[in-house]
Amino acid sequence: MYKILSVGGSIVIPKTGFDISFLKKFRKLIIEQVRLGDKFILIVGGGATCREYQNALHAVTKQKNDALDWLGIYSTWFNAEFVRMMFGDFAYEKIIKDPKQAIKTKKKIIICGGERPGQSTDTVAVKFAQNFQAKEIFNLSNIEYAFDKDPNRYKTAKKIENIAWKDFRKIVGNTWSPGFSAPFDPIASKLAQRLSLQVSILKGTNLPNLKRALQNKKFQGTLIGKNI
Repeated sequence: MYKILSVGGSIVIPKTGFDISFLKKFRKLIIEQVRLGDKFILIVGGGATCREYQNALHAVTKQKNDALDWLGIYSTWFNAEFVRMMFGDFAYEKIIKDPKQAIKTKKKIIICGGERPGQSTDTVAVKFAQNFQAKEIFNLSNIEYAFDKDPNRYKTAKKIENIAWKDFRKIVGNTWSPGFSAPFDPIASKLAQRLSLQVSILKGTNLPNLKRALQNKKFQGTLIGKNI
C-alpha cells in the first residue's frame, strides 16, 4: 500500500530559496524507505512561490478566485515536476494531476500536483488516500504542530498533539480561498473526516522525526482523527 505524503511547497522551495543539502537528505530518506519496501505518493504544494505569483497578479489586476487558484495549481505542477526529476528512475515517468487516474506501474514513487480550483493539494492528498485505500496521510509543512489559533498572532496559542476532526474543523473553518494557509485545509478536513482518515502534521525538514513517523514510531507532531 502506498504511503500518502502531502509535501508543502515550503519544504521544496522555502522563501529563502532551495536548500540543496536538505533536498539531498530528503531524497536519500525516501529512497531508503523504498528499499525497505515502502511505496509513496507525494502530492507537492505550491508554497511561497504560489502565493508570490497570486499576490503579484492580483495587485496588477484584480482576479477572480478561480484564476488565482489555477495560477497556484500551475505552480504545484512545476514544483512536482522538479521533485519527480529529483527522484529520477525511482519515480513514475510523469506527474499525476488527477487523483482518480488509473495508474499501472512498478515504480515505487508517484509524484502529483494540484487538481482543480477550490481546494489545495491537501484535498488532492485525501482523494489519493481514498482511491488507493490508504488510512493515513503525512502532512509535511514548515510547522512542528498545529495550534488552536495562529501562534504568530496570539501568544496564548497552544500546540495540539491529538485532536478529533470535529474539533479541528472548528479551528480551520469551512471556507477555502486561494493562498489560504492552514495546517490542513478546510475542504480536505471535511473529506478526511468523512473517510475517517488519520492525518499526521509534522515539520517536513526534521528528517529524523519524519523517519520515525514513516516507520510507525513515536514522533513529534499533531495527530488528527486518531482513536477519537
